[in-house]
Amino acid sequence: MATNSNFLFLLLLLFNFHFRLSFSDGDSNSMESVPDLQKSMYKVIDGYPCVRLLNLSGPIGCSNPGRQVVVAPIVRYQNATQLSQSSSILVSLDEFQSFITRIWNDSSFASNIAGVIVESGTEIQNKLKGFSPAHRFPQAEFAPYQNTNYEWNPIGSGIMWNTYNFPVFLLSESSTLTLQEAATNNEKSMKAYTADVAEFDLVMQTTKAGTHDSESCLKEGACLPLGGYSVWSSLPPINVSSSEQSKPVILTVASMDSASFFRDQSLGADSPISGLISLLAAVDALSRVDGLDDLTKQLVFIVFTGEAWGYLGSRRFLHELDLQSDAVSGLDNSLIEMVMEIGSIGKGFDQGVNKFYAHITGASSATNETLDALEQAQDSLKSEHIICSTANASNPGIPPSSLMAFLQKNSHTSGVVLEDFNSVFSNKFYHSHLDDKSNINSSAVVAAASLVARTLYILASDSNTLSSSALNAINVNVSLVEELMGCLLDCDPGLSCNLVKNYISPANTCPSHYVGVIPDEPSSTPYLGNVDDVSRFLWNFLADRTSIPRENSSSTCSKGCNNGEVCVRAETEGKGVCVISTTRYVPAYSTRLKFDSEAWIVLPPNSSDPMGMVDPVWTESNWNVIGLRVYTVQNGAYDNLVLLGGIAITVLAYLAIVITRAFITKSLKRD
Repeated sequence: MATNSNFLFLLLLLFNFHFRLSFSDGDSNSMESVPDLQKSMYKVIDGYPCVRLLNLSGPIGCSNPGRQVVVAPIVRYQNATQLSQSSSILVSLDEFQSFITRIWNDSSFASNIAGVIVESGTEIQNKLKGFSPAHRFPQAEFAPYQNTNYEWNPIGSGIMWNTYNFPVFLLSESSTLTLQEAATNNEKSMKAYTADVAEFDLVMQTTKAGTHDSESCLKEGACLPLGGYSVWSSLPPINVSSSEQSKPVILTVASMDSASFFRDQSLGADSPISGLISLLAAVDALSRVDGLDDLTKQLVFIVFTGEAWGYLGSRRFLHELDLQSDAVSGLDNSLIEMVMEIGSIGKGFDQGVNKFYAHITGASSATNETLDALEQAQDSLKSEHIICSTANASNPGIPPSSLMAFLQKNSHTSGVVLEDFNSVFSNKFYHSHLDDKSNINSSAVVAAASLVARTLYILASDSNTLSSSALNAINVNVSLVEELMGCLLDCDPGLSCNLVKNYISPANTCPSHYVGVIPDEPSSTPYLGNVDDVSRFLWNFLADRTSIPRENSSSTCSKGCNNGEVCVRAETEGKGVCVISTTRYVPAYSTRLKFDSEAWIVLPPNSSDPMGMVDPVWTESNWNVIGLRVYTVQNGAYDNLVLLGGIAITVLAYLAIVITRAFITKSLKRD
């Protein structure tokens, strides 16, 4: 609580400040309410926070240090050789790495960091040679081989895995200009009466509750586990009611989630969304092929979420297969013959050539057959200038990928990961907000989709009846690829694009591929309000493309769908239709967690689950409001502002205006 002297000081300060604010423009009646005053006092800044995450060992990420907002004057990092007071540091992205290093090495400097504001802009992005806050071997603890010191991501700094007891925000381009102006104002008026300050509201519930790891915060209800919903679909649909489920399965895999230092700027254009778009385009191309029922092998496609946080999706999928739960009804783990994963392929285009690398799990007949099929598909696409080579045998094993979970489950799994790199990542912005649409090439995505679609058709066909004419008829829709890139990797049109809105009613326009949290009891038929936009779109898209139409009856969903059918476009007004499709949601969350009696419980480690033994069990702290605002105050008044809080300040300021008006009116009457 503020003392009486603090209260009176602030009231006088606001009286003085708002006397000038209200009457300097000659319009004393422009502010008739507290909201009007808030708009005049504060500039709300568009930004993206680094948030607090917790695992079994402790926290990472960012948060206000206590339970109150943080207010401090804005200072450019390049001018902050020494900090004599608590300050909000405005730092350019190209300085961010050195800034973080200085924080760890200079405790005196770090003690005066109130908050950090990171600039953005295309000019900064263009001059950066690379920026990856991930580790040099991402998620090395889950690798199915010993050499975990290998550097797949040599540019990685690992800074996103540290703990920062101050708020950090990434600015939008427009807000970058606003903050630069505020910093300039402070530089010009260092000895002046006022200063431009930043107010950070990044108070995490785990801080309030005093919980410092995922197990304790789950017990207190101060956090939720990271997770979401993966989606799988078969082409053609599987007849679940039939006892004849003997076709070998070719499982094609991609991921839908990425990570970043800044929670809601996890686009992951190359890693992994380029692979996801390739998978969707390949499904679309194959869905137009005649005679799918005659294939000798069953094609199954799955898109995992939570892979950036301990392979949550793939591990949970394998666990559900063991349980033979409803989420995987129609699938048999013993029938999976081959796993083909489409990884980062968006940077595979260079000087007119689309070049990809096949990373294999080891020699087996299924792996060799897949490599042969890739070569045959490549030869059929000569006009596309595609080269697919086997990755360097000196690599320690496959790169970080969902296939690692399959290998940890069964070391004899036959698998191939298609990537745009050989021995080290070609993506210089891996797990960074800069891995955006400009970081990939649509030609590479189209080429990878073409290669995968034809390879899958070769693998699933009887080699004796496979014709070159049938193979050449499999063509990827280039317009679809470009549309998907606009929908999933840009705000314009973003998730409001026609393709997405044809299937769902999106809650957001700007896409972000952060995994999110799983708030309630997981289910194979979840409440759709708990399923994010991208998962719901993927479910509808895959259900539609892999479906066969209903026969001899109305297909509208209003009367309900029959067994073996699903309702696509259910979110669109009156346009939901029943189709025959095997498309399912699979919950994605840690195998160390159980939802019981309306709460999440951490299970003890189990030696039969080697990946669970090293699972960090990631959770995200709850919060009420996150915000960043800028306004002008008297130099040295920051502590008093913090003591009272933003709402109290606004109310007092409004009272100051009312008192001022009464004072002026009374004076005028006397005159």
